[in-house]
Amino acid sequence: MQCEFCLNYEYDEDLAEEVCVIDMDEDEFYRIRQMGEQNCPFFRVDNEYKIVEKQN
Repeated sequence: MQCEFCLNYEYDEDLAEEVCVIDMDEDEFYRIRQMGEQNCPFFRVDNEYKIVEKQN
C-alpha cells in the first residue's frame, strides 16, 4: 500500500501538494509513521471503478 492509492490522500490547493486528510493528533500521526504506510489503519483503496460497477 502506498499513500498515492489511498482515498484519504487528496490534493491541497493551498499547499500545492498531496496530503492525508485524516484528522489525527500528533501522537496518532507519530505512531502511524513508525508503523509505516503498509500498516496505516486509515488506508482505503481509491478505486474509481467501484463507482462505475454500482451504476450498472
